[in-house]
Amino acid sequence: MRQNGMRDMTAGSPAGHILYFALPLLAGSLLQQFYNMVDSWVVGRYVGDGALAAVGVGFPVLTMFASLFIGLSSGGTVVIAQFFGAGKMDQVRGAVDTIYAAFLASILPLTALALLTAGPILRLLQVEEAAYGEARLYLMAVCAGLVGSVGYNLNAGILGGLGNSRSTLLFLAAASVLNIVLDLVLVLACGLGVLGAALGTIIAQAFSWLFGVFYINRRYPEISLRLRPRKFDRALFRQIMGIGLPAGVQMSLVALGAMVVMGKINSYGKEFTAGYNVGFRLDQLAFLPIQSVSSAVISFVGQNTGAKMPDRVRRGIRAAAALSAAWALLMTAALIPFREPLVAFFSPTPAVIRAGAAYLRCIMPFYSLFAVMFCLNNAMRGAGDSVFPMVDVILSLILVRVPAVYWLADRYGPDYMYYGCAVGWAVGLALSLGWYFSGRWKRRGSLAERDEPPGR
Repeated sequence: MRQNGMRDMTAGSPAGHILYFALPLLAGSLLQQFYNMVDSWVVGRYVGDGALAAVGVGFPVLTMFASLFIGLSSGGTVVIAQFFGAGKMDQVRGAVDTIYAAFLASILPLTALALLTAGPILRLLQVEEAAYGEARLYLMAVCAGLVGSVGYNLNAGILGGLGNSRSTLLFLAAASVLNIVLDLVLVLACGLGVLGAALGTIIAQAFSWLFGVFYINRRYPEISLRLRPRKFDRALFRQIMGIGLPAGVQMSLVALGAMVVMGKINSYGKEFTAGYNVGFRLDQLAFLPIQSVSSAVISFVGQNTGAKMPDRVRRGIRAAAALSAAWALLMTAALIPFREPLVAFFSPTPAVIRAGAAYLRCIMPFYSLFAVMFCLNNAMRGAGDSVFPMVDVILSLILVRVPAVYWLADRYGPDYMYYGCAVGWAVGLALSLGWYFSGRWKRRGSLAERDEPPGR
């Protein structure tokens, strides 16, 4: 059922709902990755390998700073989905107001923190001196524009809880075209190098956020977004952060783990770093359908948990896990034979091609392990259990993966270090399957069943 762009997922085919929700997310993510890859292509081809390495270094740092708000978005999606599934639109409106009040109160302090610590973090990452200046310039510029990236993710989380994923595709389509045009103008025509790439990114992200605010206010006046939200509900904020904070902490620590791994990667020189950056971009591209299905299953599980339909929840999770695993196997078969030509598209340097191909050769055969683990953890988060996914990811992707990467690099050399990712994924999947079949993730129940917070 659809009402004013909202999609009720509590009736009909679970797989059909998940695919319907996931496809616009996938298209939007493809556009986002496309303009990210245009950044890498323009910078790698027309600025140099040092600049390409600089762009890649910035990604985990930005993720670490934005992770708390991405967690807020994730918690908001679950809470909004559960209230929407239960038909409680007043609680949906309260959740939206609370999310935006928290965002507007904290985005400036976060931006200031990011700007103050960008340089020292790059030093900790052992960025090669030849790439340090460009990496710092790129990171400072993108950190200054965090408001657009964070705001877009919050809008997407709100719409996702309402079952509307098509609108985020519209926002990203416009931003992608703008970003590509700005890349060509600022980097090629104006000769601004990595600064031009950064400015193109933050302008496009700010546009996508503001476009989203305009759209939500016009399409859903009952939950309109304001610079001064109607109220901040502490009880709802605790519910949102009870789900979102573990997700935010998880993302922050994963980004920190990625930065530790990046420190090892950077120690092998800018060509190796640039090759990793290209391989990672291709990895991200392959992962997009899995990420989209996992985002869809959060909303699906949230709405059906709110509507107290546990059988539909289980059917949806099984369908999403099967779709994710199948796509991972397909991407493995597609990327491994063509890994070197794909990397060569971004840089003609033999050392860069060799490093990027080594990354793909190591991780792709084990991709399905991560796909199923990621899907199960997001499904359990949709049911309100955000603590186990956090623990699982910290154990597998930080405490297991990072030492494994370092040990393999020191023992067998840099071309084999990425097999440490497979070790972490195997541990994470084993833990996810055990927790899922135990049924303990269902203990939180529906938020909509709980008593109204006092004072409302």
